[in-house]
Amino acid sequence: MSARLFQRSKNAMQSGKARAGLWVLEFESGRRKRPDPLTGWSGGAETQEQVRLTFPTLEAAQAYAEREGIHVHLVAPAEPRLRLQAYADNFR
Repeated sequence: MSARLFQRSKNAMQSGKARAGLWVLEFESGRRKRPDPLTGWSGGAETQEQVRLTFPTLEAAQAYAEREGIHVHLVAPAEPRLRLQAYADNFR
């Protein structure tokens, strides 16, 4: 069983940073998804990929994965880039 471990980013639709620092453990599917012949929706038979676990720290998430025998693929968090812009730039 394998999973992806990443840090949740800030929501683009809001200015707040609630739940932005949480680490998410998301299970990966072993089989590829196939379209349903009746509806055309893509899906699979694995229900584990619907499970998302959140942890307050990276160490807690890694400890859980090690205890449960889950192979973890760690996705490093992206560094925030600041775009410094002056108000006068709007009028150039």
